[in-house]
Amino acid sequence: MLSVAPVVLTGLVTGLSLIVAIGAQNAWVLRQGLLREHVGPVVAICAVSDAVLVAVGVAGMGAVVDRHPGLVDGMRWVGAAYLAAFGLRSLWSARRPGALEPARPDDRGRLRAVVGVTLALTWLNPHVYLDTVLLLGSLAQDHGADRWWFAAGALVASALWFTGLGFGARWASRWARRPSTWRVLDVVVGVVMLALAVGLVAG
Repeated sequence: MLSVAPVVLTGLVTGLSLIVAIGAQNAWVLRQGLLREHVGPVVAICAVSDAVLVAVGVAGMGAVVDRHPGLVDGMRWVGAAYLAAFGLRSLWSARRPGALEPARPDDRGRLRAVVGVTLALTWLNPHVYLDTVLLLGSLAQDHGADRWWFAAGALVASALWFTGLGFGARWASRWARRPSTWRVLDVVVGVVMLALAVGLVAG
């Protein structure tokens, strides 16, 4: 076990270096944490999705993606359109005080909406495929038979990051209950989403 510890650590550090960057997924997890709204499902979806994508990359599917760039290119345009729509929606919500109040935790309809947005921001984001399937998958291959230990480190990094971000924001939300906070948050999320959409279109 000690012999693979450096490989696991390398996977963990690499995973963190890729996932900590500000992006659509992180902005959404942060928003839900501050709103104290369905944080558990959001964190679980992000972590499990990362696990699936990393496993696919380590299994060798990264080479398939590399040989068919049209797949990623198609996702780029779909993702850009979705991010742009979500960003505009967030900016519009910031104009309406009534939209700034968090929904009830037991609102099942709202839970379905939150789950849908989380899945979309995860699976329609081409950067997720480039980082997890292609890049992490390629780096894992360098470790040969220990590649799955590298993947394990990356998955631990993902789980720790999303859990800390979501529940950390939820804990900190007690000091951010003013309506102006939600307005600023929606503006920031909207700007981030639009910036990412422009970046995707620009290639």
